[in-house]
Amino acid sequence: MENYIANVEAQMRKGILELCILNIIASEVEIYPSEIIARLKESKLIVVEGTLYPLLTRLKNQGLLSYQWVESPSGPPRKYYSLTEAGRACLDELNKTWNELIFAVKQTIKKSKRNEENSNS
Repeated sequence: MENYIANVEAQMRKGILELCILNIIASEVEIYPSEIIARLKESKLIVVEGTLYPLLTRLKNQGLLSYQWVESPSGPPRKYYSLTEAGRACLDELNKTWNELIFAVKQTIKKSKRNEENSNS
């Protein structure tokens, strides 16, 4: 049972990871990947660089992100990401879908609790 729960939790987190990353990027004019990882960790969505970079590349290839190289005073230039217009439109749709899902899940949980309370009466 513990393995099942851990697997479902991992799948749920993986499913919303892109939504969270796009929202984090949208909250800034531009953002460096280590800042994205720090924000995800603050939100208890632990992600390693090996997961983030391929995801950022995929989002860029979809036309949702752009990046620019910025010189760093302490090392090589850094890639800073931002949302494109298509990325903003996509994020609006994804956030709408997310809110609809939240509502649907809450409705299901309410009905489940009501049924449980009725069967215990």
